[in-house]
Amino acid sequence: MPNSIKPGGLPMGRAAVAFGFALTIAGCGETPLEQSVLGAGGGALGAAVLDVDTTTGALVGALANIAYCQRHPEEC
Repeated sequence: MPNSIKPGGLPMGRAAVAFGFALTIAGCGETPLEQSVLGAGGGALGAAVLDVDTTTGALVGALANIAYCQRHPEEC
């Protein structure tokens, strides 16, 4: 089962690229509104690449980016 999450699952390379890309574009924004919009975009894009629900991906991305930027404001 090399290079897969589970039998018949998504290849690890594709998941890693999607996760890295989502983190790259989501890690910015000066206000909570900007952070939520950018996080939602990154989450939705990552979800689309992974072929899962994009609405859930957008919600998770928005919340995660706001939480990260509130905890680490010097990096946002």
